[in-house]
Amino acid sequence: MATISVSRNIPSEQTSLVQRLFTDRRVALLWLPIRVWLGLQWLEAGSHKITEAAWMNGGVALKGFWTGAVAMPEGGRPPIAFDWYRSFLQTLLDAEAYTWFAKLIAVGETMIGIALILGALVGVAAFFGAFLNWNFMMAGSASTNPLLFVIAIALLLAWRVSGYIGLDYVLFNARRIRDRVATRHDNLPSEA
Repeated sequence: MATISVSRNIPSEQTSLVQRLFTDRRVALLWLPIRVWLGLQWLEAGSHKITEAAWMNGGVALKGFWTGAVAMPEGGRPPIAFDWYRSFLQTLLDAEAYTWFAKLIAVGETMIGIALILGALVGVAAFFGAFLNWNFMMAGSASTNPLLFVIAIALLLAWRVSGYIGLDYVLFNARRIRDRVATRHDNLPSEA
C-alpha cells in the first residue's frame, strides 16, 4: 500500500483537488472573496436588525417569526416539519425568551459578519453562521439560508486556509511573528 504525505505548504502531486482546496495556503485567494461575501451577507442581516426597535426593544419581530413558525395551518403543511423543533420554539415563546434572544441573534449575526470580513476566527464564525442558518431552515425559512449554510460549511472545512489572508494569520502565527521581531531586534547593531 502506498503512503501519501502532504506538506503543509506545498501539496504533493498525489493530493486531490479537494484536499488542496482545504489545505493549500495558495488557495486562500479563492476563499477570500467567498468569505468576505458571506461576511457582508451576515453584516447586512445583523446591522439591519440592530437598528430596528422590533428586534432590540422587546423582540417583537422574533416573536412574530416564532409564532408564525409554530402555527399549525388548517390545510397544508406546517412551516416546521419536526414536532420536536416546534415544541422547542413553543417553549421559548412561552418563556418569552424572544425578549433577549432577538438581541442575541442581531448582535450575533453582526459579529459573524465582522469576523468573516476581517478573517478573524473564521472557523468559529462559520460554525455559528451555519448554526444560525440551520435554525432558520428548521423554523421553515428557506430564502437564502441553504446557500449560506453550504458556504459556511465549506469555510468551516477550510478554516485554516480561508482565514490565511486576514487576522487568522496573525492570530495563529503570533508566536512565530513575535520571534521574528525579537530576532531582528537582537540583530540590530547596538549604539555605543
